[in-house]
Amino acid sequence: MPIAAAAASPLLAWRDPLYILAGFAGIVALGLMLFQPLLIGGYLPGLSARIGRRVHPWIGGALVVAVLIHVGGLWITSPPDMIDALLFVSPTPFSPWGVIAMWAIFAVALLAALRRRLGLRPRTWRIAHMLLAVIIVVGSVVHGMLVEGTMETFSKAALCALLLAMTIKVMAGLRVWRKRATSRGENIARQETEQA
Repeated sequence: MPIAAAAASPLLAWRDPLYILAGFAGIVALGLMLFQPLLIGGYLPGLSARIGRRVHPWIGGALVVAVLIHVGGLWITSPPDMIDALLFVSPTPFSPWGVIAMWAIFAVALLAALRRRLGLRPRTWRIAHMLLAVIIVVGSVVHGMLVEGTMETFSKAALCALLLAMTIKVMAGLRVWRKRATSRGENIARQETEQA
Protein backbone atom coordinates (compact mmCIF):
# COMPACT_ATOMS: atom_id res chain seq x y z
CA MET A 1 0.00 0.00 0.00
CA PRO A 2 2.73 2.60 0.82
CA ILE A 3 4.46 1.82 -2.50
CA ALA A 4 1.20 2.24 -4.45
CA ALA A 5 0.45 5.49 -2.61
CA ALA A 6 3.97 6.81 -3.29
CA ALA A 7 3.69 5.85 -6.97
CA ALA A 8 0.67 8.14 -7.26
CA SER A 9 2.52 11.11 -5.73
CA PRO A 10 2.57 14.27 -7.88
CA LEU A 11 6.11 14.96 -6.58
CA LEU A 12 7.47 12.22 -8.85
CA ALA A 13 6.98 14.44 -11.89
CA TRP A 14 9.91 16.66 -10.84
CA ARG A 15 12.26 13.90 -9.70
CA ASP A 16 15.18 12.28 -11.49
CA PRO A 17 14.64 8.50 -12.18
CA LEU A 18 17.61 7.54 -10.00
CA TYR A 19 16.28 9.70 -7.16
CA ILE A 20 12.89 8.00 -7.53
CA LEU A 21 14.55 4.57 -7.42
CA ALA A 22 16.46 5.55 -4.27
CA GLY A 23 13.28 6.80 -2.63
CA PHE A 24 11.32 3.66 -3.47
CA ALA A 25 14.20 1.51 -2.17
CA GLY A 26 13.75 3.30 1.16
CA ILE A 27 10.02 2.50 1.14
CA VAL A 28 10.77 -1.15 0.32
CA ALA A 29 13.32 -1.26 3.15
CA LEU A 30 10.73 0.02 5.62
CA GLY A 31 8.27 -2.60 4.39
CA LEU A 32 10.83 -5.40 4.64
CA MET A 33 11.51 -4.41 8.25
CA LEU A 34 7.93 -5.28 9.16
CA PHE A 35 8.48 -8.85 7.98
CA GLN A 36 11.38 -9.40 10.39
CA PRO A 37 9.45 -9.45 13.69
CA LEU A 38 6.54 -11.23 11.99
CA LEU A 39 8.90 -14.00 10.83
CA ILE A 40 10.64 -14.38 14.20
CA GLY A 41 7.35 -14.36 16.10
CA GLY A 42 5.68 -16.86 13.75
CA TYR A 43 2.87 -14.41 12.97
CA LEU A 44 2.79 -14.86 9.19
CA PRO A 45 -0.05 -17.19 8.11
CA GLY A 46 1.23 -20.49 6.76
CA LEU A 47 4.74 -20.04 8.18
CA SER A 48 5.77 -21.48 11.51
CA ALA A 49 8.26 -19.61 13.71
CA ARG A 50 10.84 -22.29 12.81
CA ILE A 51 10.53 -21.62 9.08
CA GLY A 52 10.30 -17.90 9.80
CA ARG A 53 13.69 -18.02 11.52
CA ARG A 54 15.16 -19.58 8.36
CA VAL A 55 13.64 -16.90 6.11
CA HIS A 56 14.61 -14.06 8.49
CA PRO A 57 18.29 -13.83 7.34
CA TRP A 58 17.23 -13.72 3.68
CA ILE A 59 14.87 -10.82 4.34
CA GLY A 60 17.70 -9.21 6.30
CA GLY A 61 19.95 -9.55 3.24
CA ALA A 62 17.26 -8.01 1.04
CA LEU A 63 16.97 -5.18 3.56
CA VAL A 64 20.71 -4.48 3.31
CA VAL A 65 20.45 -4.39 -0.51
CA ALA A 66 17.46 -2.00 -0.34
CA VAL A 67 19.37 0.31 2.02
CA LEU A 68 22.43 0.24 -0.25
CA ILE A 69 20.26 1.19 -3.25
CA HIS A 70 18.55 3.91 -1.18
CA VAL A 71 21.81 5.44 0.04
CA GLY A 72 23.73 4.82 -3.21
CA GLY A 73 21.05 6.48 -5.33
CA LEU A 74 20.89 9.50 -3.05
CA TRP A 75 24.70 9.68 -3.05
CA ILE A 76 24.84 9.76 -6.86
CA THR A 77 22.05 12.35 -7.18
CA SER A 78 23.26 14.60 -4.36
CA PRO A 79 26.74 13.85 -2.92
CA PRO A 80 26.98 17.04 -0.78
CA ASP A 81 23.71 16.22 0.99
CA MET A 82 24.85 12.66 1.66
CA ILE A 83 28.22 13.79 3.00
CA ASP A 84 26.44 16.21 5.35
CA ALA A 85 24.12 13.40 6.47
CA LEU A 86 26.96 10.95 7.09
CA LEU A 87 28.90 13.59 9.04
CA PHE A 88 25.77 14.46 11.08
CA VAL A 89 25.85 18.11 9.95
CA SER A 90 22.79 18.02 7.69
CA PRO A 91 20.18 20.70 8.43
CA THR A 92 17.37 18.19 7.76
CA PRO A 93 16.07 16.62 11.00
CA PHE A 94 15.43 13.21 9.39
CA SER A 95 19.03 12.64 8.24
CA PRO A 96 20.71 11.58 11.51
CA TRP A 97 17.96 9.06 12.26
CA GLY A 98 18.39 7.45 8.84
CA VAL A 99 22.17 7.33 9.16
CA ILE A 100 22.00 5.76 12.63
CA ALA A 101 19.53 3.13 11.39
CA MET A 102 21.73 2.45 8.34
CA TRP A 103 24.86 1.82 10.43
CA ALA A 104 22.86 -0.42 12.79
CA ILE A 105 21.61 -2.45 9.79
CA PHE A 106 25.18 -2.84 8.52
CA ALA A 107 26.35 -3.78 12.04
CA VAL A 108 23.73 -6.55 12.30
CA ALA A 109 24.65 -7.87 8.85
CA LEU A 110 28.35 -7.85 9.74
CA LEU A 111 27.76 -9.58 13.09
CA ALA A 112 25.57 -12.20 11.38
CA ALA A 113 28.25 -12.89 8.78
CA LEU A 114 31.06 -13.09 11.34
CA ARG A 115 29.32 -14.52 14.40
CA ARG A 116 30.95 -17.96 14.10
CA ARG A 117 34.40 -16.50 13.48
CA LEU A 118 33.95 -14.16 16.44
CA GLY A 119 32.82 -17.10 18.58
CA LEU A 120 29.67 -15.31 19.75
CA ARG A 121 27.54 -17.44 22.02
CA PRO A 122 23.89 -17.71 20.87
CA ARG A 123 22.64 -15.66 23.85
CA THR A 124 25.22 -12.90 23.26
CA TRP A 125 24.31 -12.82 19.57
CA ARG A 126 20.58 -12.61 20.31
CA ILE A 127 20.98 -9.75 22.78
CA ALA A 128 23.29 -7.79 20.43
CA HIS A 129 20.91 -8.44 17.53
CA MET A 130 17.87 -7.32 19.52
CA LEU A 131 19.51 -4.13 20.77
CA LEU A 132 20.60 -3.23 17.24
CA ALA A 133 17.10 -4.13 15.96
CA VAL A 134 15.60 -1.61 18.38
CA ILE A 135 17.98 1.07 17.05
CA ILE A 136 17.10 0.10 13.47
CA VAL A 137 13.34 0.23 14.03
CA VAL A 138 13.30 3.45 16.06
CA GLY A 139 15.75 5.19 13.73
CA SER A 140 13.89 4.07 10.61
CA VAL A 141 10.46 5.02 11.94
CA VAL A 142 11.58 8.50 13.02
CA HIS A 143 13.48 8.95 9.73
CA GLY A 144 10.48 7.89 7.67
CA MET A 145 7.97 10.00 9.59
CA LEU A 146 10.12 13.13 9.37
CA VAL A 147 10.73 12.84 5.62
CA GLU A 148 8.19 14.87 3.68
CA GLY A 149 8.35 13.29 0.25
CA THR A 150 6.49 10.96 -2.04
CA MET A 151 5.26 8.63 0.71
CA GLU A 152 1.61 9.30 1.53
CA THR A 153 1.24 10.31 5.19
CA PHE A 154 -1.52 7.91 6.31
CA SER A 155 -0.02 4.74 4.80
CA LYS A 156 3.43 5.73 6.08
CA ALA A 157 2.10 6.30 9.60
CA ALA A 158 0.20 2.99 9.49
CA LEU A 159 3.29 1.07 8.34
CA CYS A 160 5.46 2.71 11.02
CA ALA A 161 2.87 2.04 13.74
CA LEU A 162 2.59 -1.63 12.69
CA LEU A 163 6.38 -1.97 12.66
CA LEU A 164 6.69 -0.50 16.17
CA ALA A 165 3.79 -2.57 17.54
CA MET A 166 5.05 -5.87 16.14
CA THR A 167 8.62 -5.20 17.25
CA ILE A 168 7.47 -4.45 20.80
CA LYS A 169 5.17 -7.52 20.85
CA VAL A 170 7.84 -9.91 19.61
CA MET A 171 10.63 -8.50 21.79
CA ALA A 172 8.44 -8.64 24.90
CA GLY A 173 7.71 -12.31 24.25
CA LEU A 174 11.23 -13.51 23.50
CA ARG A 175 12.57 -16.30 25.69
CA VAL A 176 15.96 -14.63 26.14
CA TRP A 177 14.44 -12.11 28.55
CA ARG A 178 12.47 -14.74 30.49
CA LYS A 179 15.49 -17.02 30.68
CA ARG A 180 17.52 -14.22 32.22
CA ALA A 181 14.81 -13.52 34.77
CA THR A 182 14.49 -17.25 35.55
CA SER A 183 18.26 -17.63 35.95
CA ARG A 184 18.34 -14.65 38.28
CA GLY A 185 15.44 -16.14 40.28
CA GLU A 186 17.19 -19.52 40.46
CA ASN A 187 20.41 -17.86 41.70
CA ILE A 188 18.51 -16.01 44.44
CA ALA A 189 16.72 -19.23 45.47
CA ARG A 190 20.05 -21.11 45.51
CA GLN A 191 21.69 -18.43 47.68
CA GLU A 192 18.77 -18.48 50.11
CA THR A 193 19.01 -22.29 50.33
CA GLU A 194 22.74 -22.16 50.98
CA GLN A 195 22.30 -19.50 53.69
CA ALA A 196 19.61 -21.59 55.39
